Amino acid sequence: MSRPVAGGKDSMSDQVYDPARAARLAVLLRALATRITQLRTDAEMLQAGPELLRMMGDARSELFHYEVRATYDSPETAEHRRIVREAGEQADALRFDTEDDGDVPWRAREV
Repeated sequence: MSRPVAGGKDSMSDQVYDPARAARLAVLLRALATRITQLRTDAEMLQAGPELLRMMGDARSELFHYEVRATYDSPETAEHRRIVREAGEQADALRFDTEDDGDVPWRAREV
């Protein structure tokens, strides 16, 4: 069973991390920072351990999804990258070695 993340959507169904979801992530991180700054003493911070662990876990999970989705290539982009890569490989295969012209009869040797 998949667990919904900030924003209420199944994280695996979201292929792209949209600006609204990024804004929710920023709010989540600020809430964590605010909660930590509200805890004035070491004792308060230690007592809030379970709450902080939950908040940090949510933030960590959403940060991971942000990182993965921010670098996601759509199928169209992936296809474009493949075409460019293959064209570059074909161009490399057509290049001639210009350093050793001795075995190429149609090139004139410099004297």
